[in-house]
Amino acid sequence: MTVFIHSAASADIDAVSELLGLTWHATYDDIYGRDRVSEITAAWHSPKALAENLQRPHSEFIVADTGREIVGMAYAGMVEKEVAMLHQLYVHPDAQGRGAGAMLLGEICQCFPEARLLRLEVEAANHGGVGFYRQYGFTETGRTENCGNPQSGIPALVFERRLQ
Repeated sequence: MTVFIHSAASADIDAVSELLGLTWHATYDDIYGRDRVSEITAAWHSPKALAENLQRPHSEFIVADTGREIVGMAYAGMVEKEVAMLHQLYVHPDAQGRGAGAMLLGEICQCFPEARLLRLEVEAANHGGVGFYRQYGFTETGRTENCGNPQSGIPALVFERRLQ
């Protein structure tokens, strides 16, 4: 599959929102249940929430595009001096394992030349995600009880990878 990585634009927001809904249901319905995943997706992946990410300073919002459809996305930003946080990296279930995730991750790693460390949070039961990040040099450095935001109540593993 040939994909092109480019910065997300306002015109991409609806497609990214749909992609995140599909991906989250495929990944997390068995863990949290369909209703809880729908609730999270409505709050975190709405077009309005995603459009706000386009405007955040010191961040990058990119998509993997086949020329016909968006099959992946990633969003990251600086959170501390020399630390970037990968908030989202998702690939459509039908496109997983075909290189788009690796391309998105590689681009995000290049987007923050001042960062020495890339951090992320991943649900422990998301075995595909955990395996993906381990494959690309991330190591578990801790845990959080509130993945994504301070009140989420979603536990996750914290992974980090040195960038320089």
